[in-house]
Amino acid sequence: MYRTIGRVGGRDAAPANRSAARREPPVEAMSARAEFASSAPVPRGSALRVVELGAEAVVAAALLGELGLVLANVLARTFLHHSFLWADETARMALAVLAFIGGAVAYRRREHAFVRIVLGRFPAPVERACLALADTLVLLIACVTGLAALEFIQSSWTERTPILQLPAALIALPLPIGMALIALFAIDHLRRAHGSAAWGAAGAVGSALAVALATQDDWLGWFAGDDAIIAALSLFLIAILAGVPVGFVLLLATACYLWIGGGGAMVVLPQTMVNGTGNFILLAVPFFILAGLVMERGGISVRLVRFIHTLVGHVRGGLLQVAVVSMYIVSGLSGSKPADVAAVGTVMRDELRERHGAAEGAAVLAAAAVMGETVPPSIAMLIVGSITNVSVAGLFIGGLIPAAVMALCLAALIYARARRANLPASPRAASNVMLRAGLGAILPLLMPAMLLAGILLGVATPTEVAAGAVIYGLALAVLVYRALDWRRFLGTVIDTASLTGVLLFIFAASSGFSWTLTVAYLPQRLVALLHAVGTGTDVFMAGSIALLVGVGVLLEGLPSLNVLAPLLLPIAGKLGLSELHYALVLIIAMGVGGFMPLAGVGFYVCCAIMRCDVESASRAMLPYLAVVLIGLLIVAFVPALALFLPHYFGFRG
Repeated sequence: MYRTIGRVGGRDAAPANRSAARREPPVEAMSARAEFASSAPVPRGSALRVVELGAEAVVAAALLGELGLVLANVLARTFLHHSFLWADETARMALAVLAFIGGAVAYRRREHAFVRIVLGRFPAPVERACLALADTLVLLIACVTGLAALEFIQSSWTERTPILQLPAALIALPLPIGMALIALFAIDHLRRAHGSAAWGAAGAVGSALAVALATQDDWLGWFAGDDAIIAALSLFLIAILAGVPVGFVLLLATACYLWIGGGGAMVVLPQTMVNGTGNFILLAVPFFILAGLVMERGGISVRLVRFIHTLVGHVRGGLLQVAVVSMYIVSGLSGSKPADVAAVGTVMRDELRERHGAAEGAAVLAAAAVMGETVPPSIAMLIVGSITNVSVAGLFIGGLIPAAVMALCLAALIYARARRANLPASPRAASNVMLRAGLGAILPLLMPAMLLAGILLGVATPTEVAAGAVIYGLALAVLVYRALDWRRFLGTVIDTASLTGVLLFIFAASSGFSWTLTVAYLPQRLVALLHAVGTGTDVFMAGSIALLVGVGVLLEGLPSLNVLAPLLLPIAGKLGLSELHYALVLIIAMGVGGFMPLAGVGFYVCCAIMRCDVESASRAMLPYLAVVLIGLLIVAFVPALALFLPHYFGFRG
């Protein structure tokens, strides 16, 4: 048994990983194909294919160029005692390219997440009509945002960047380019995938918009006061349940409020989007994703799983226990939960299906992914650190014990269920097998150790540590394991840019939506609601968990943090709660929503990897979901679990 993990046809880890990579599409693509109807492939020599390849080349160049610049800056600071002062300006440009042109590439590849909890229950003709309507609304949103972006660029062209003295509007230039690409791809998809339904959807949307514009003087007065935000939130809920991708729903709701509420000119929309992607720390997001995909495709994760199997595979429920521990360790190498699930799931799928069934395997992967949300490096932690005053390093070190508590809860449930079912335990691994697997895992295990050490010792920023993780992973995958060639590396870079485009596009869109909620005085209303139900911290904590879980289902997790964390964290601080502890609770609650059975986008990823139907996996998930919620409550109401390590290392908050 111990020799089967990570082997295909009796060959060792690196060939096994190459074989798995040939069989499996990227996890992001799998989730998209499982959730969204794809059109026929574009002919290789067509003009649209050339445009698509050009966009992919641009985002790949932006990612690799910024990676090289960050590493060069580290070397210059270390050996020449000199830093590139203009690095922040180039970083903002690279982030804009990844967010907006990368978002267009992701849309072309059908990788933008959307909610299908309602859509999947419609009859097939209604579902097809909703999907056609979704692409039509994407086309409309892209046109509105692109035109507003051109106006924003024109109005800010005379402003200059502080160091390079370039037009500041250049940073916003990828936005209208990305919107033009999205509009082009949406038109092509409507034509190729929806047929006559596209004409019906376009006619309905166009007619409704024309009537609204022609009669706006008559009805705009109806939306005075709170009616505008109520209408925007209602449109948000309808659009997201109808299958419009999450990022575009956020833009639609923001544009609606700006139009009918008079809260600002439409140029506010592109302004908030560009500002939302301007934080240097966000560069750590694509770097950690790239490190995770290199780990998955370069023979690194399979060695970790094999070693963990020799350590805990003999415990009752052995393979499920291995999955939980593996997710904890692998989460320390990549900040992306889809990449983590793919890294563990593709290695263990066959054994899990044989011993426990595909549905049980998917359920454990989903529950373990929620647990891994607070294992550093976590993209959710980077997001929270970029939009609040909470220390990213404090979040990194503070998340270790809460994740361990939830892992122990899951392990206890797996053990109890295996014992009740009288499942036989596997024999303990022989010492020589354990030693050989341990030696093979030494180099991969050094990666999380270096990540934490670099941040805690103040040697490098999270972005620089992430860049170093990419180089270390490449060194292992290319030079040591010889599992990653040049062509597969370029494919990995493009997959990274596409997934980064999804995340940063949603992040930019949710920045505008968050601005809308702030202008509509939502923080003050939350405070008033809190006083109405009671001012106790326990009530506030429980209400926050329920809110993040619910919104995490609708907004695919990370956008819920971007929208709600800046609103809730100041309230928590005023109530006397530790903002660091409260932020970790929010991150876990967001993860529960993102992997909620039947609803969370992450749950569909787990089902796609395990090749099982969603309904059976949802039933299998219920006991694990209950235990995850218990673990979340333990972390929420025992603050010492989250604060012990940060306080020990001198972090406060």
